[in-house]
Amino acid sequence: MVNSGEKTFIFSQPSEEIDIRLDKFLSDNKDVGLSRARIQNLIAIGAVTVNGARKKPSYQPKRGDRIKISFLSQPVISEAPENIEFDLLYEDKSILVVNKPPGLVVHPSAGHYTGTLVHGLLYKCRNLSSFGHPIRPGIVHRLDKDTSGVMVVAKSDRTHEFLSNQFKRREVKKNYLTLVHGNVEKKKGTIDLAISRHPIKRKEMSVSLSKGRAAITEWEVISVFSLGFSLLRISLHTGRTHQIRVHMAYMGYPVVGDVVYGYGKKWWNQKSLTMKKTLTLVKRQMLHAEILGFVHPDSLQYVEFEAPLPTDMDCLLKWLNKNQMA
Repeated sequence: MVNSGEKTFIFSQPSEEIDIRLDKFLSDNKDVGLSRARIQNLIAIGAVTVNGARKKPSYQPKRGDRIKISFLSQPVISEAPENIEFDLLYEDKSILVVNKPPGLVVHPSAGHYTGTLVHGLLYKCRNLSSFGHPIRPGIVHRLDKDTSGVMVVAKSDRTHEFLSNQFKRREVKKNYLTLVHGNVEKKKGTIDLAISRHPIKRKEMSVSLSKGRAAITEWEVISVFSLGFSLLRISLHTGRTHQIRVHMAYMGYPVVGDVVYGYGKKWWNQKSLTMKKTLTLVKRQMLHAEILGFVHPDSLQYVEFEAPLPTDMDCLLKWLNKNQMA
């Protein structure tokens, strides 16, 4: 078995005959010498690229594709359970519903081999679904590291597939609370703008007027603060990467604390002392998954779960209310 270094493969099978996934192609290749699970692990952390870009395990190689795989001498992740702190909102024989705290990565990835929600789930529950990716047991959907809130986790493969199909069909209720820059004038609205990978900054997403995947964000104003912020309730009708953050930034109301699509410290430091005090309360993007609703896999009845506002966001909103100008 190869333990370290890199190998590059040129996919030469005629395109009209292609019917093989990237992970299977590599695991079947004797020159690679790794199991399919290990290949999927490497793909997940970006150690496998096709023509210089990351792809999913399900990607079907095309004739002429240059596939590069980096072999790591150390285990990619630790699968040992860890006592990770998070609130369990609900549990039965088929699902767990958790309140993910801000700052917690959902599953192992490059730079996050331990200390994830998955490791904490394995500590609390040894029976999680294996449906989908091998290093994401039970994970039906995800939240960004710095986004807090409600998530559902599957205990069995049947449950996982049942829930995944609801997400794919856009039948899941997903409501968020977010604090944005600016005083939003309209009471409510809908953003229907496609999102795709940023053409230059490949780790970021952007609104695309000519291509991309459909993305629909419905918003409603809850409060407007005189310091120049607005609290919104967001309803997602699609689930694109960074959807809320990208859509709100495009509309001119970036999420507070979002250093990728919003304002950095330089912007804050040009403001008043009160605003600088506000910055001390902002340690991450102010985005919270408040409500998640879906049809339960056992009862086939609609159920809904709500995650309380995290302490940091609650403190910031209280500060803004306290400093409302007459």
